[in-house]
Amino acid sequence: MSDLNLLSLQQIQQCLTQNSGVTHDLPGYYAEIECQQAAVLIPFVKIKQQWHLLFIRRALHQNDQHSGQVAFAGGKFETFDNNLHKTALREAQEEIGVSPNDVTILGTLNHHHSISRFQITPVVAHIPWPYDLMPDNQEVARIFTIPLSWLANPDHYKIKQHQHARKTAFPVVYFDEFDGELLWGATARMTLSLISLLSC
Repeated sequence: MSDLNLLSLQQIQQCLTQNSGVTHDLPGYYAEIECQQAAVLIPFVKIKQQWHLLFIRRALHQNDQHSGQVAFAGGKFETFDNNLHKTALREAQEEIGVSPNDVTILGTLNHHHSISRFQITPVVAHIPWPYDLMPDNQEVARIFTIPLSWLANPDHYKIKQHQHARKTAFPVVYFDEFDGELLWGATARMTLSLISLLSC
């Protein structure tokens, strides 16, 4: 893979015109259920001449299956959003304080079906850096970045079989721990889908 840090925003945008393929947590599960629409924002930021992706760690809440997990800012589509781009922008503003006016949308990945019955559209974007982020402490415990080149290194992630209740084992992506954070599951799968397009 070529040096991803040399990619311009225009090149990233061009790579995103390719079809990334639909991804899912549980293969064969989603034909049986109706999924709610959702969107996440995958922000590129440039730090010391290196591309990074911006992640959050969700705040801890009892009875929330995604509590404490590493994720991208995002959430459920609301009718007043009009489209999923607006969902991603609204959620990013609410969760981490990024103004939609400061976000340059570069493209989208094909949707990801999550185990929590959401059809998630990943919206890829650029945010100027540094940026005065303002996390919503009720939803976000931490905001942090991971270098794109680190994420793209196959030595830093593995696929493990995970057993789901009433279902056969299915493959789950786990990254190595980075700066005390563990990226895995749907967010890890979307991250790999993005990286796979950037070698265009």
